[in-house]
Amino acid sequence: MMETKNETTVLEFVLEEFHVARHLGKVLFLVHLLLYLASVLGNTLIIAITWIDTRLQTPMYFFLRSFSFCECCFISTVIPKLLSIFLFGDRGIHFTPCIIQAFFFLFLGSTIFFHMAVMSLDRYLAICKPLHYPTIMNPRVCFLLVFFSYALSFILITGIILKLSWLSFCGSRIIPHFFCDLASLVHLSCSDTESLERMTFGVALLVLFTSFFAAVFAYSNILISIMHLPSAKDRQKAFSTCSSHLIVLSLMYSSCVFIYAKPKQTSRLESNREAALVNTVVTPLLNPVIYTLRNKQVHQALRDALTRVNLQK
Repeated sequence: MMETKNETTVLEFVLEEFHVARHLGKVLFLVHLLLYLASVLGNTLIIAITWIDTRLQTPMYFFLRSFSFCECCFISTVIPKLLSIFLFGDRGIHFTPCIIQAFFFLFLGSTIFFHMAVMSLDRYLAICKPLHYPTIMNPRVCFLLVFFSYALSFILITGIILKLSWLSFCGSRIIPHFFCDLASLVHLSCSDTESLERMTFGVALLVLFTSFFAAVFAYSNILISIMHLPSAKDRQKAFSTCSSHLIVLSLMYSSCVFIYAKPKQTSRLESNREAALVNTVVTPLLNPVIYTLRNKQVHQALRDALTRVNLQK
């Protein structure tokens, strides 16, 4: 901490520990380490199998591969520090790493939501416009959609983080969270944060509702198209290709809307921590499970890969 006249400027923050960590720190470390490794391995498996198998070289799996990559990076911005807290009680984090962590958490999180919007539109075109789908979703368009997901997120989040870094932090340096959460940092600032809160609320609405309206538009049209299919088998096959995506969407929205889509970011900080834990630990683990267990093409690709490995041995 650096003292200037009667003012004390915070150069290091302290992340608030979980009360149960005092007695169960090593147990929590082991549990979260296993969840983290399982999530990273699951998403890495999706990336590898969709990259290697030529049958999975389609727009749907191109977007899924990029989505899984984002998920791996997203959880890696938060979980390693959380593991350090559980194992060593290392709750201190300097100002610059804290701001960097906040940036990558928000940047990757918003990119994931833009990816979900793209994946929704991809399923809409594949089911509702099958004849035009190969022409519309060509490799160049797929690349541009992913690129703009990253670019737009970078522009939006960079503006927020720049305003955050210009704030003054004095007095309390305890962040009531297990990572450098934006709402918690705003709460600690002794500057006027009204403009930043309005900006954050606007960006949250843009990111969340862009993905939400894309999903509503896509799946309402998909549902209508499925209902007009002649046989029950065709309807079941069409719906099964979308059900995994719908499950992932519902899991993500239930936590993120609760955390970010409210005007006053300083409210409900305690409840935000529990919701964020679900969003950063549980959901990234469930995504590869949902996408692989409910996908016959991925099942076949995995069986073929295992068969090739056994033959080589």
